[in-house]
Amino acid sequence: MTDDYLRLNRANWDERAPVHAASRDYAVQRFLTEPDFLSEVVRFDRPLLGDIDGLRGVHLQCHIGTDTLSLARLGATMTGLDFSPASLAQARLLAEKAGAGIDFVESNVYDAVSALGGAQFDLVYTGIGALCWLPSIERWARTVAGLLRPGGQLFIRDSHPMLCTIDETHTERLVVGYPYFETPEPMVFSDGGTYVETDAEFVQTTTHEWNHGFGEIVTALLRAGLSITGLTEHRSVPWEALPGKMTRGEGDEWHLTEHPERLPLSFTVQARKPPGAS
Repeated sequence: MTDDYLRLNRANWDERAPVHAASRDYAVQRFLTEPDFLSEVVRFDRPLLGDIDGLRGVHLQCHIGTDTLSLARLGATMTGLDFSPASLAQARLLAEKAGAGIDFVESNVYDAVSALGGAQFDLVYTGIGALCWLPSIERWARTVAGLLRPGGQLFIRDSHPMLCTIDETHTERLVVGYPYFETPEPMVFSDGGTYVETDAEFVQTTTHEWNHGFGEIVTALLRAGLSITGLTEHRSVPWEALPGKMTRGEGDEWHLTEHPERLPLSFTVQARKPPGAS
């Protein structure tokens, strides 16, 4: 596979980064005026994430760093990693203004182990909307294992692969229109919008994306030598993934307006690298 997906997706995220940083949805100003403010994503994660005070963590695909900063405010020593230099520019500016000592590293996820100098972490964190940008879930799982010290833990919450199969252009019913399982070739989209409220008009609109089945994700982590310690499916997701069919609830989480029991919208997987593992 060529690296066209990296070039196209990076251009897409570079263009959106300053728009996201200026939007109300990311609440950058609240981070600067409220020293204990946390992102809605990390607030949702806290009950399962538990106490991370004193841990050394890395946030993969950190975008503009609001979740990274939130984890640092919970006591972790954080590093953020992303392939978009424009996103990292916003992340560094936010951390500097907030007085947080966070290192941000520019790298493709698959090169994270070398980009971080072989460092190993107590916590690898991945937030919502990340895995769809990666062509191989097996390579991702091996990367996670390489970043964890023995006894270290992975925490990921992401869009549920079943949600990712639903064709959002059908507003009258749920229609499976996209692959559930990982495919060799990407799904190619051209979307001039973004998931925050904005009047901005974008030029870099083409993206390459992949879905990864739940079984593929879990199996990849097991093959990488990790032990699954938690697996939860949620009935909500932090954006209006299916316009016209969702209602916003607590914590800016969206759920299906009708029959929310019919479709999982996000999931959390927790895994640990066994003590003594190389």
